[in-house]
Amino acid sequence: MPTPARWDIFCKVVDNFGDAGVAWRLARQLAAEHAFDVTLWLDELAALARMARDVDPARDTQTVAGVTLRSWREPFPDVEPAAVVVEAFGCALPGNYLAAMAARRAPPAWILLEYLSAETWVEGAHDVESPHPTLPLKRRFFFPGFTASTGGLLRERGLLAARDAFRRNRDAQRIFWPSVGVPPPAEGELRISLFCYPSAILPSLLDAWAEGEFPVSCLVPEGVAAGALDAWTQGNVPHPGRPFQCGRLALHGIPFLAQDDYDHLLWASDINFVRGEDSFVRAQWAGRPFAWHIYPQAEGAHWRKLDAFLDRYASGLGPATQAAVRRFWRAYNGAPDAGAIAHAWLEFAAAQPHLVSYSDAWAGRLASLPDLASALATAATLRV
Repeated sequence: MPTPARWDIFCKVVDNFGDAGVAWRLARQLAAEHAFDVTLWLDELAALARMARDVDPARDTQTVAGVTLRSWREPFPDVEPAAVVVEAFGCALPGNYLAAMAARRAPPAWILLEYLSAETWVEGAHDVESPHPTLPLKRRFFFPGFTASTGGLLRERGLLAARDAFRRNRDAQRIFWPSVGVPPPAEGELRISLFCYPSAILPSLLDAWAEGEFPVSCLVPEGVAAGALDAWTQGNVPHPGRPFQCGRLALHGIPFLAQDDYDHLLWASDINFVRGEDSFVRAQWAGRPFAWHIYPQAEGAHWRKLDAFLDRYASGLGPATQAAVRRFWRAYNGAPDAGAIAHAWLEFAAAQPHLVSYSDAWAGRLASLPDLASALATAATLRV
Protein backbone atom coordinates (compact mmCIF):
# COMPACT_ATOMS: atom_id res chain seq x y z
CA MET A 1 0.00 0.00 0.00
CA PRO A 2 1.57 3.36 -1.02
CA THR A 3 2.53 5.90 1.63
CA PRO A 4 0.05 8.81 1.73
CA ALA A 5 1.37 12.07 0.30
CA ARG A 6 2.48 14.49 2.99
CA TRP A 7 0.90 17.94 3.19
CA ASP A 8 2.00 20.82 5.42
CA ILE A 9 -0.55 23.61 5.92
CA PHE A 10 0.68 26.84 7.53
CA CYS A 11 -1.73 29.31 9.10
CA LYS A 12 -1.49 32.34 11.37
CA VAL A 13 -4.52 33.69 13.22
CA VAL A 14 -4.60 37.31 12.09
CA ASP A 15 -7.82 38.27 13.87
CA ASN A 16 -10.73 36.38 15.41
CA PHE A 17 -11.26 32.75 14.35
CA GLY A 18 -11.88 32.62 10.61
CA ASP A 19 -8.35 31.83 9.46
CA ALA A 20 -7.98 28.92 11.88
CA GLY A 21 -11.49 27.69 11.05
CA VAL A 22 -10.83 27.54 7.30
CA ALA A 23 -7.43 25.90 7.72
CA TRP A 24 -8.84 23.31 10.11
CA ARG A 25 -11.75 22.39 7.85
CA LEU A 26 -9.35 22.04 4.92
CA ALA A 27 -6.89 19.90 6.88
CA ARG A 28 -9.64 17.60 8.18
CA GLN A 29 -11.13 17.11 4.73
CA LEU A 30 -7.79 16.42 3.02
CA ALA A 31 -7.03 13.78 5.64
CA ALA A 32 -10.49 12.19 5.80
CA GLU A 33 -11.54 12.23 2.15
CA HIS A 34 -8.23 12.18 0.28
CA ALA A 35 -6.14 10.07 2.68
CA PHE A 36 -3.26 12.56 2.79
CA ASP A 37 -0.81 12.76 5.70
CA VAL A 38 -1.66 16.30 6.81
CA THR A 39 0.14 18.50 9.32
CA LEU A 40 -1.39 21.84 10.27
CA TRP A 41 1.06 24.39 11.67
CA LEU A 42 -0.91 26.99 13.63
CA ASP A 43 0.36 29.86 15.75
CA GLU A 44 -2.66 30.10 18.10
CA LEU A 45 -3.98 26.71 19.15
CA ALA A 46 -6.25 28.38 21.72
CA ALA A 47 -8.31 29.94 18.90
CA LEU A 48 -8.77 26.55 17.27
CA ALA A 49 -9.61 24.85 20.57
CA ARG A 50 -12.80 26.92 20.79
CA MET A 51 -14.01 25.35 17.54
CA ALA A 52 -12.45 21.89 17.90
CA ARG A 53 -13.07 20.55 21.40
CA ASP A 54 -10.48 17.75 21.18
CA VAL A 55 -7.63 20.21 20.61
CA ASP A 56 -5.42 20.80 23.65
CA PRO A 57 -3.90 24.31 23.35
CA ALA A 58 -1.15 23.38 25.83
CA ARG A 59 0.29 20.60 23.63
CA ASP A 60 2.74 21.54 20.91
CA THR A 61 2.13 18.32 18.94
CA GLN A 62 -1.03 16.23 18.82
CA THR A 63 -3.18 14.24 16.43
CA VAL A 64 -6.85 15.22 16.16
CA ALA A 65 -9.37 13.99 13.56
CA GLY A 66 -6.58 12.36 11.58
CA VAL A 67 -4.56 15.60 11.36
CA THR A 68 -1.18 16.19 12.97
CA LEU A 69 -1.53 19.54 14.70
CA ARG A 70 1.66 21.42 15.58
CA SER A 71 2.17 24.73 17.31
CA TRP A 72 3.95 27.22 15.06
CA ARG A 73 6.58 28.80 17.27
CA GLU A 74 9.80 30.70 16.70
CA PRO A 75 12.50 29.62 16.24
CA PHE A 76 10.85 27.24 13.80
CA PRO A 77 12.27 23.68 14.01
CA ASP A 78 14.29 22.17 11.18
CA VAL A 79 11.87 19.73 9.56
CA GLU A 80 11.72 17.96 6.23
CA PRO A 81 9.27 19.81 3.95
CA ALA A 82 6.19 17.96 2.81
CA ALA A 83 5.45 17.10 -0.81
CA VAL A 84 2.71 19.77 -0.83
CA VAL A 85 2.96 23.01 1.12
CA VAL A 86 -0.10 25.24 1.60
CA GLU A 87 0.55 28.79 2.76
CA ALA A 88 -2.82 29.96 4.00
CA PHE A 89 -3.72 33.61 3.47
CA GLY A 90 -0.19 34.87 2.80
CA CYS A 91 1.03 34.00 6.30
CA ALA A 92 4.70 33.83 5.10
CA LEU A 93 6.50 30.51 5.52
CA PRO A 94 9.35 30.25 8.03
CA GLY A 95 12.72 31.16 6.52
CA ASN A 96 14.47 27.88 7.36
CA TYR A 97 11.52 25.90 5.99
CA LEU A 98 11.71 27.86 2.73
CA ALA A 99 15.44 27.17 2.53
CA ALA A 100 14.81 23.46 3.05
CA MET A 101 12.22 23.54 0.25
CA ALA A 102 14.72 25.17 -2.09
CA ALA A 103 17.41 22.62 -1.20
CA ARG A 104 15.32 19.66 -2.38
CA ARG A 105 16.09 18.17 -5.76
CA ALA A 106 12.37 18.25 -6.57
CA PRO A 107 10.83 21.25 -4.78
CA PRO A 108 7.42 20.77 -3.14
CA ALA A 109 4.23 21.94 -4.75
CA TRP A 110 3.80 25.31 -3.04
CA ILE A 111 0.25 26.69 -3.00
CA LEU A 112 -0.77 30.05 -1.59
CA LEU A 113 -4.40 29.74 -0.53
CA GLU A 114 -5.96 33.20 -0.82
CA TYR A 115 -8.97 34.73 0.89
CA LEU A 116 -12.41 34.19 -0.61
CA SER A 117 -13.80 36.88 -2.90
CA ALA A 118 -16.56 37.09 -5.50
CA GLU A 119 -14.76 39.85 -7.42
CA THR A 120 -14.35 39.14 -11.13
CA TRP A 121 -10.57 39.65 -11.16
CA VAL A 122 -10.16 36.53 -9.00
CA GLU A 123 -10.85 34.27 -11.99
CA GLY A 124 -7.87 35.69 -13.87
CA ALA A 125 -5.56 35.40 -10.86
CA HIS A 126 -6.59 31.88 -9.86
CA ASP A 127 -4.05 29.08 -10.37
CA VAL A 128 -1.38 31.51 -11.57
CA GLU A 129 2.26 30.63 -10.90
CA SER A 130 4.76 33.14 -9.52
CA PRO A 131 8.52 32.68 -8.98
CA HIS A 132 10.09 33.45 -5.63
CA PRO A 133 12.23 36.62 -5.93
CA THR A 134 15.43 35.02 -4.57
CA LEU A 135 14.97 31.24 -4.27
CA PRO A 136 14.56 28.60 -7.02
CA LEU A 137 10.92 28.08 -6.01
CA LYS A 138 7.54 28.80 -7.54
CA ARG A 139 4.27 29.22 -5.74
CA ARG A 140 0.81 28.97 -7.21
CA PHE A 141 -1.98 31.34 -6.16
CA PHE A 142 -5.20 29.49 -5.42
CA PHE A 143 -8.44 31.40 -4.97
CA PRO A 144 -11.65 30.00 -3.47
CA GLY A 145 -14.67 31.31 -5.31
CA PHE A 146 -18.16 31.00 -6.70
CA THR A 147 -17.51 29.96 -10.31
CA ALA A 148 -15.94 27.08 -12.21
CA SER A 149 -12.95 29.35 -12.96
CA THR A 150 -11.96 29.42 -9.28
CA GLY A 151 -11.11 26.80 -6.68
CA GLY A 152 -14.65 26.52 -5.32
CA LEU A 153 -15.69 26.40 -1.67
CA LEU A 154 -14.94 24.03 1.20
CA ARG A 155 -17.65 21.36 1.20
CA GLU A 156 -17.36 17.92 2.76
CA ARG A 157 -18.83 14.88 1.04
CA GLY A 158 -22.41 14.34 2.09
CA LEU A 159 -22.73 17.77 3.72
CA LEU A 160 -25.99 18.72 2.02
CA ALA A 161 -27.44 15.24 2.54
CA ALA A 162 -26.64 15.48 6.26
CA ARG A 163 -28.23 18.92 6.36
CA ASP A 164 -31.41 17.69 4.70
CA ALA A 165 -31.62 14.67 7.01
CA PHE A 166 -31.31 16.95 10.05
CA ARG A 167 -34.02 19.25 8.75
CA ARG A 168 -36.41 16.35 8.28
CA ASN A 169 -35.70 14.88 11.70
CA ARG A 170 -37.87 16.72 14.22
CA ASP A 171 -36.52 14.62 17.07
CA ALA A 172 -32.93 15.61 16.22
CA GLN A 173 -33.91 19.27 16.29
CA ARG A 174 -35.75 18.91 19.58
CA ILE A 175 -32.61 17.34 21.06
CA PHE A 176 -30.36 20.01 19.57
CA TRP A 177 -31.98 23.09 21.09
CA PRO A 178 -31.61 22.03 24.75
CA SER A 179 -28.00 21.04 23.99
CA VAL A 180 -27.21 24.74 23.43
CA GLY A 181 -29.34 25.86 26.35
CA VAL A 182 -32.43 27.24 24.60
CA PRO A 183 -36.02 25.98 24.28
CA PRO A 184 -37.41 24.86 20.91
CA PRO A 185 -38.97 27.65 18.80
CA ALA A 186 -42.46 28.75 19.74
CA GLU A 187 -45.26 29.03 17.20
CA GLY A 188 -44.80 32.13 15.03
CA GLU A 189 -41.35 32.90 16.39
CA LEU A 190 -38.45 33.96 14.14
CA ARG A 191 -35.24 32.26 15.28
CA ILE A 192 -32.03 34.10 14.42
CA SER A 193 -28.41 33.10 14.99
CA LEU A 194 -26.09 36.09 15.41
CA PHE A 195 -22.31 35.88 14.85
CA CYS A 196 -20.88 39.32 14.13
CA TYR A 197 -17.96 41.67 14.65
CA PRO A 198 -18.26 44.64 17.03
CA SER A 199 -20.91 46.83 15.42
CA ALA A 200 -22.30 50.30 16.00
CA ILE A 201 -25.42 49.27 14.05
CA LEU A 202 -26.37 46.31 16.24
CA PRO A 203 -28.22 48.25 18.99
CA SER A 204 -30.55 49.80 16.39
CA LEU A 205 -31.23 46.37 14.91
CA LEU A 206 -32.00 44.99 18.38
CA ASP A 207 -34.41 47.91 18.88
CA ALA A 208 -36.16 46.98 15.63
CA TRP A 209 -36.55 43.38 16.76
CA ALA A 210 -37.77 44.37 20.23
CA GLU A 211 -40.34 46.76 18.77
CA GLY A 212 -41.43 44.48 15.93
CA GLU A 213 -44.75 42.83 15.19
CA PHE A 214 -43.64 39.22 15.76
CA PRO A 215 -41.50 37.48 18.38
CA VAL A 216 -37.78 37.08 17.68
CA SER A 217 -35.35 34.80 19.48
CA CYS A 218 -31.74 35.81 18.84
CA LEU A 219 -28.99 33.34 19.75
CA VAL A 220 -25.55 34.84 20.40
CA PRO A 221 -22.39 32.81 21.14
CA GLU A 222 -20.50 33.82 24.27
CA GLY A 223 -18.04 36.64 23.70
CA VAL A 224 -19.69 37.88 20.49
CA ALA A 225 -20.71 41.56 20.35
CA ALA A 226 -20.21 41.72 24.12
CA GLY A 227 -19.78 45.51 24.24
CA ALA A 228 -22.94 46.28 22.27
CA LEU A 229 -24.98 43.73 24.20
CA ASP A 230 -23.72 45.06 27.54
CA ALA A 231 -24.77 48.59 26.59
CA TRP A 232 -28.11 47.60 25.07
CA THR A 233 -29.12 45.34 27.98
CA GLN A 234 -27.71 47.80 30.57
CA GLY A 235 -25.39 45.17 31.94
CA ASN A 236 -27.76 42.22 31.67
CA VAL A 237 -25.82 40.41 28.94
CA PRO A 238 -27.51 37.05 28.28
CA HIS A 239 -25.62 33.91 29.28
CA PRO A 240 -26.48 30.25 28.66
CA GLY A 241 -29.70 29.52 30.53
CA ARG A 242 -30.26 33.21 31.36
CA PRO A 243 -31.98 34.97 28.44
CA PHE A 244 -32.77 38.67 28.33
CA GLN A 245 -36.26 39.74 27.26
CA CYS A 246 -37.14 43.14 25.85
CA GLY A 247 -40.41 43.67 24.04
CA ARG A 248 -40.79 41.04 21.31
CA LEU A 249 -37.08 40.12 21.46
CA ALA A 250 -35.57 37.32 23.56
CA LEU A 251 -31.76 37.34 23.58
CA HIS A 252 -30.20 33.96 24.36
CA GLY A 253 -26.54 33.51 25.16
CA ILE A 254 -25.25 30.14 23.92
CA PRO A 255 -21.86 28.45 24.22
CA PHE A 256 -19.25 29.08 21.53
CA LEU A 257 -19.91 26.00 19.42
CA ALA A 258 -17.61 23.48 17.78
CA GLN A 259 -17.71 23.62 13.99
CA ASP A 260 -20.03 20.64 13.51
CA ASP A 261 -22.44 21.91 16.17
CA TYR A 262 -22.41 25.34 14.57
CA ASP A 263 -23.55 23.75 11.31
CA HIS A 264 -26.56 22.36 13.17
CA LEU A 265 -27.34 25.82 14.52
CA LEU A 266 -27.26 27.28 11.01
CA TRP A 267 -29.46 24.48 9.66
CA ALA A 268 -32.05 24.91 12.42
CA SER A 269 -32.29 28.72 12.49
CA ASP A 270 -34.60 30.78 10.30
CA ILE A 271 -32.04 33.52 9.51
CA ASN A 272 -28.30 33.41 10.08
CA PHE A 273 -26.18 36.49 10.68
CA VAL A 274 -22.57 35.51 9.96
CA ARG A 275 -19.20 37.16 9.65
CA GLY A 276 -15.81 36.77 7.99
CA GLU A 277 -15.21 33.79 5.72
CA ASP A 278 -15.77 30.46 7.48
CA SER A 279 -19.27 31.09 8.87
CA PHE A 280 -20.13 33.01 5.67
CA VAL A 281 -19.55 29.87 3.59
CA ARG A 282 -21.30 27.58 6.06
CA ALA A 283 -24.37 29.83 6.03
CA GLN A 284 -24.63 29.35 2.28
CA TRP A 285 -24.47 25.56 2.61
CA ALA A 286 -27.19 25.81 5.28
CA GLY A 287 -29.66 26.90 2.60
CA ARG A 288 -31.23 29.48 4.89
CA PRO A 289 -31.64 33.25 4.45
CA PHE A 290 -28.60 35.02 5.85
CA ALA A 291 -26.83 38.34 6.24
CA TRP A 292 -23.06 38.78 6.04
CA HIS A 293 -21.09 41.07 8.32
CA ILE A 294 -17.99 41.57 6.21
CA TYR A 295 -14.62 42.26 7.85
CA PRO A 296 -13.94 46.01 7.52
CA GLN A 297 -10.82 46.84 5.49
CA ALA A 298 -8.70 49.93 5.01
CA GLU A 299 -9.90 52.47 2.45
CA GLY A 300 -13.26 50.74 2.16
CA ALA A 301 -11.98 47.77 0.14
CA HIS A 302 -14.61 45.57 1.80
CA TRP A 303 -17.43 47.44 0.04
CA ARG A 304 -16.21 46.19 -3.34
CA LYS A 305 -16.15 42.64 -1.99
CA LEU A 306 -19.62 42.95 -0.46
CA ASP A 307 -21.15 44.37 -3.63
CA ALA A 308 -19.37 41.79 -5.81
CA PHE A 309 -20.93 38.97 -3.80
CA LEU A 310 -24.35 40.59 -3.81
CA ASP A 311 -24.13 40.94 -7.60
CA ARG A 312 -23.67 37.16 -7.86
CA TYR A 313 -25.92 35.99 -5.03
CA ALA A 314 -28.90 38.24 -5.67
CA SER A 315 -28.89 38.06 -9.46
CA GLY A 316 -31.61 35.39 -9.52
CA LEU A 317 -33.99 37.26 -7.23
CA GLY A 318 -36.90 39.43 -8.31
CA PRO A 319 -36.21 43.19 -8.35
CA ALA A 320 -38.01 43.98 -5.07
CA THR A 321 -36.41 41.10 -3.13
CA GLN A 322 -33.00 41.85 -4.61
CA ALA A 323 -33.31 45.50 -3.55
CA ALA A 324 -34.40 44.47 -0.03
CA VAL A 325 -31.42 42.14 0.41
CA ARG A 326 -28.93 44.68 -0.91
CA ARG A 327 -30.32 47.52 1.20
CA PHE A 328 -30.39 45.48 4.40
CA TRP A 329 -26.91 44.02 3.97
CA ARG A 330 -25.46 47.45 3.30
CA ALA A 331 -27.34 48.98 6.25
CA TYR A 332 -26.21 46.15 8.52
CA ASN A 333 -22.61 46.81 7.50
CA GLY A 334 -22.96 50.52 8.19
CA ALA A 335 -23.18 51.95 4.67
CA PRO A 336 -24.22 55.60 5.03
CA ASP A 337 -26.35 55.48 1.86
CA ALA A 338 -28.49 52.50 2.98
CA GLY A 339 -30.88 54.38 5.24
CA ALA A 340 -32.14 53.37 8.69
CA ILE A 341 -31.56 49.75 9.69
CA ALA A 342 -35.11 49.50 11.11
CA HIS A 343 -36.70 50.23 7.73
CA ALA A 344 -34.22 47.99 5.92
CA TRP A 345 -35.04 45.18 8.35
CA LEU A 346 -38.79 45.43 7.66
CA GLU A 347 -38.14 45.01 3.93
CA PHE A 348 -35.71 42.14 4.52
CA ALA A 349 -38.12 40.37 6.89
CA ALA A 350 -40.95 40.72 4.35
CA ALA A 351 -38.71 39.11 1.73
CA GLN A 352 -38.16 35.93 3.76
CA PRO A 353 -40.77 33.77 1.94
CA HIS A 354 -38.88 34.37 -1.32
CA LEU A 355 -35.46 33.89 0.27
CA VAL A 356 -36.20 30.53 1.90
CA SER A 357 -36.52 28.59 -1.35
CA TYR A 358 -33.93 30.74 -3.10
CA SER A 359 -31.32 29.99 -0.44
CA ASP A 360 -31.75 26.24 -1.01
CA ALA A 361 -31.40 26.74 -4.75
CA TRP A 362 -28.29 28.88 -4.28
CA ALA A 363 -26.65 26.14 -2.17
CA GLY A 364 -27.49 23.58 -4.86
CA ARG A 365 -25.96 25.79 -7.52
CA LEU A 366 -22.73 26.12 -5.56
CA ALA A 367 -22.69 22.36 -4.92
CA SER A 368 -22.57 21.74 -8.67
CA LEU A 369 -19.00 23.11 -8.64
CA PRO A 370 -15.93 21.17 -7.43
CA ASP A 371 -15.20 21.59 -3.73
CA LEU A 372 -12.06 23.45 -2.67
CA ALA A 373 -10.25 20.51 -1.04
CA SER A 374 -10.71 18.33 -4.13
CA ALA A 375 -9.60 21.16 -6.41
CA LEU A 376 -6.48 21.65 -4.31
CA ALA A 377 -5.77 17.90 -4.30
CA THR A 378 -6.05 17.76 -8.09
CA ALA A 379 -3.86 20.83 -8.59
CA ALA A 380 -1.18 19.57 -6.23
CA THR A 381 -1.14 16.06 -7.73
CA LEU A 382 -0.38 17.55 -11.14
CA ARG A 383 2.66 19.33 -9.72
CA VAL A 384 4.19 16.91 -7.22
